[in-house]
Amino acid sequence: MAKISPVSIKYMIHASFKAEGPLERPDVIGAIFGQTEGLLGNELEMRELQKEGRIGRIEVDLEIVDGKSIGEINVPTAMDKSETTLIAAALETIDRIGPTEAEIKIVKIEDVRGSKRDFIIDRAKQLLEGLDSGGDLGEMSRALKEESRAAKIQEYGGEKLPAGDLTGNEIIVVEGRADVINLLKNRVNNVIGMNGTKLPAEIARLGQDKELTLFIDGDRGGKLIARNVINNAKIVYVAVAPDGKEVEELAGKEILIALRKKLPTDEFLRRLNSSGNGYNSYEAAEEIKEEPPSVDEDTAKKKIRGLYEGISGSKSALLVDNNFDVIRKVGNREVPKNIELSKKRVFAIVLDGTVTGTLIKTCEDFGVTYLGATNFGNVKDTRLKLVSL
Repeated sequence: MAKISPVSIKYMIHASFKAEGPLERPDVIGAIFGQTEGLLGNELEMRELQKEGRIGRIEVDLEIVDGKSIGEINVPTAMDKSETTLIAAALETIDRIGPTEAEIKIVKIEDVRGSKRDFIIDRAKQLLEGLDSGGDLGEMSRALKEESRAAKIQEYGGEKLPAGDLTGNEIIVVEGRADVINLLKNRVNNVIGMNGTKLPAEIARLGQDKELTLFIDGDRGGKLIARNVINNAKIVYVAVAPDGKEVEELAGKEILIALRKKLPTDEFLRRLNSSGNGYNSYEAAEEIKEEPPSVDEDTAKKKIRGLYEGISGSKSALLVDNNFDVIRKVGNREVPKNIELSKKRVFAIVLDGTVTGTLIKTCEDFGVTYLGATNFGNVKDTRLKLVSL
């Protein structure tokens, strides 16, 4: 009888069985061959498949409990997945083993090659670390190198923060684990993640001895995180991802460019505070305008009320610059988003509707001076100048 080579095994059928009376292993093997005979035609006859080496040695493990037999059956196959599943389904048609009634259930069909692939990748990573090779090895080789570098991620401190090599004096602080992994993949090893937007005490302590560079996403969220971190830790420099991009999705070249353009914290804050519509990129920062000239409050209110006459009853809003020219007309719900995205400073909002907490916060974050509305709801403390319409 031919034997299946362990190298040829593709799948392993795992089944469980129970029988109403005591059995022995040959009873189970005999039932498998006997009761599946003729079910699937000559091409999938189990006796022939075993002779050809397409099915391996069937392993049966059983025990007798309270006069009943229970156990497991393992069937190795070298066939494709469709043929393997047919064999597995045929096993479940067996309803008698030896002299007693029985039931067989398929637990799972395991792809044996999967564990081999995992072993190959893990072993290749180990071998790669000791191999200094150059040249373009292709996409698989590049991916393997990146995964090998990312595998060096470690946990730092009691808060178990994701980190790379922190032995040097300069440390890059990013938001989360995905950011850390991306930097490690791109050979930036001196990195640690905050595991969220809240600054961990471990990083604040690092700032007492190390030179910290905060690397943030190029969006409004990144700006808000920067304010929190700078207020609670000693940050020497701030680097910002390109406009609209997150650190975790940057290519290697983009990471290096952003880090080269890092700013001292004081300069970053100066530009951030004067930008009005947020600080997302260094290119935009170079175009930041000065604070708008002061406007007489009575004049401002009169102009805002005049603008409101044009939208009264429309449930819409106007975004206005410091010359009281309309930047954009939008629906009420779209106001916060458009304040954030506006390339020109929004000096005032004229709203035909009720002011929400989200709108108040966005106006404050992006330097809006006046907010005119028909209903201010439960607005309490705010530094905005409110105009009732």
